[in-house]
Amino acid sequence: MFLRILNRLEEAIICILLVSTTLLVFIDVVMRFGFNAGFLWSQELTLHMSGWFVLIGASYGLKQGSHIGMDSFVNLFPVGGRKLLSGIGCILALLYCGLILYGSWIYLEKMHMIGIDLEDIAVRAWVAHSILLIGFTFLTIRISILLYNIVFGDAEGFKRVDEAKESMQIAEELSKEEATI
Repeated sequence: MFLRILNRLEEAIICILLVSTTLLVFIDVVMRFGFNAGFLWSQELTLHMSGWFVLIGASYGLKQGSHIGMDSFVNLFPVGGRKLLSGIGCILALLYCGLILYGSWIYLEKMHMIGIDLEDIAVRAWVAHSILLIGFTFLTIRISILLYNIVFGDAEGFKRVDEAKESMQIAEELSKEEATI
């Protein structure tokens, strides 16, 4: 249930951010080049929405297996060795996430105490920058799930999508369809 909610939440946030950023940039470009006008706040909002998109997308990408895998060394080992190396990688990634979360907490606490707004938008800076905590919390959850699956499940390591293999399968399917026509 928790994972289903997390998946839906990530997907919804990513969709909203992608559509909103695209529309905002499109409208701003039309306003600037078509009417020689624009919004003063659009660049700052686009920058923050992109930051949110990237950090939420990193967690979603880990779930989907869309991150680039450097696994040629790891694949030299038998299943037990791959699991061990992937587990070590997960632990190191969790340590990194922990450091970022700790530093983010301190940073956001100070920004909250100072109470400043963004330069062009009347939004508290700590609210806009809270993606550091949110994004790395999502990433920590995804890495923890992966580590659990490596230790107690059947996962050998990070899930990766093999685009070359998928492309070859699509090409074979297309050639079979053409042969039947």
